[in-house]
Amino acid sequence: MSAKILIYDIETAPLISYTWGLWDQNIALNQIKQDWHVLSWSAKWLDSKEVMYADQRDAANIEDDKAILEKIWNLLNEADVVVTQNGKQFDQKKLNARFIIHGMQPPSPYRHIDTLELAKKNFGFTSNKLEYLSDKLCTKHKKFTNRSNYSGFELWKACLAGDQKAWQTMEKYNKHDVLALEELYKKLIPWHNPVNLNVYTEELANKCSCNKPKLTKNGFKMTNTGKFQVYQCQNCGAQTRGRTNLLSKEKRDSLEGSV
Repeated sequence: MSAKILIYDIETAPLISYTWGLWDQNIALNQIKQDWHVLSWSAKWLDSKEVMYADQRDAANIEDDKAILEKIWNLLNEADVVVTQNGKQFDQKKLNARFIIHGMQPPSPYRHIDTLELAKKNFGFTSNKLEYLSDKLCTKHKKFTNRSNYSGFELWKACLAGDQKAWQTMEKYNKHDVLALEELYKKLIPWHNPVNLNVYTEELANKCSCNKPKLTKNGFKMTNTGKFQVYQCQNCGAQTRGRTNLLSKEKRDSLEGSV
């Protein structure tokens, strides 16, 4: 078996509150008319054709998101690794907040790969937003921007008002973001993969992060105390290094370190 990698994205309803102005507002708790909740989510298993989706369009009470939360909780509970865009700061924390409000327990532990973090750490893009990154790097799926008559916040506003065409657009928008995120993940991960996927299988032959076994020797990684074989994937170009120090014991013992 290999690691189960879940790619997901959520959309949330805004806070509805009373204010006396547009700028620099300090909203007190008693000014909140309606709290935020999850409007929809979309998810897919890496390389699966099925894109899963759930939303609140048919809910008797749109604020009661427990039913759709239970569905994504089950997916997270099954996942070994999850992939998000800005999910460590937004999606994961928002879901956890709704989980605990509904009395749900934490899902089984999983590793989290955030493409926003990968982009910030390894590159100097003009923007690290999904819209920019998918436009520059993805060839098949880019962030969905054609929302018909629902530009910007109008889509969320129309969904809250029960506009069924708006919900159809939200579903297309949410699903397409997940497809764009999957393609972006595959573009970025050869440059830096924070998760060793080989620990999720008992097979001794290592595979690349793209799940291909096409690894060939490609030079050496030198450190201050060692020399390690480097392997490169012939499918995606990702590079890994062996764990065995190829320097002889005598050579290692002769090395001096800085004070």
